[in-house]
Amino acid sequence: MTRSRIVALLRVILPLAALALLSVLFLLGRKPDPEASIPYADVDPRDLAARQVVTDPSYAGVTRDGAQISVTGDEVVPGKNGDASASAVRMTLRARDGRAADVSAGAAALNGDQVRLGQGARMTTADGWVLTAPEFLASTIAGTVVSEREVNVLAPFGTLTAGRAELKPLGDGSGDHVLDLSGGVRLIYRP
Repeated sequence: MTRSRIVALLRVILPLAALALLSVLFLLGRKPDPEASIPYADVDPRDLAARQVVTDPSYAGVTRDGAQISVTGDEVVPGKNGDASASAVRMTLRARDGRAADVSAGAAALNGDQVRLGQGARMTTADGWVLTAPEFLASTIAGTVVSEREVNVLAPFGTLTAGRAELKPLGDGSGDHVLDLSGGVRLIYRP
């Protein structure tokens, strides 16, 4: 046989052999178990249908002084009076002067333009400051992030504790933001 005849014969035999092999695999495959549950359905569909929830919500806007703000989370449950509660919340505030702060929290309560972030609240600024507090209160209109309770701060030059912290616009219309620590500030300087 010549080479061209062998190639022509293999062009017919190989696809037929592959088809026969796949047919045998499908015929000998396991039968589906109708009693088996779907592996990723670990919630009761009736419970899921009974509660109102929004998954993967996101909000973006601009504050009075021109700072960009965005809030995202895993899920939001609406309340009765226009308020809501959210889980695994991440908020980013990006001021016109370039100062940026990212706030993450395990849970948040939303009421109008106020976002109360709690359960492991942590704020990280773009210039290397990390603040942890029991909760932060953020305003989506004023562009402020405030903690009225004790704050632990890890700064580029050391550690601080303060009774209160506020990231706020300067108020002169420039769009600049400042981080204000007050209420018995203690500093441990590390050169």
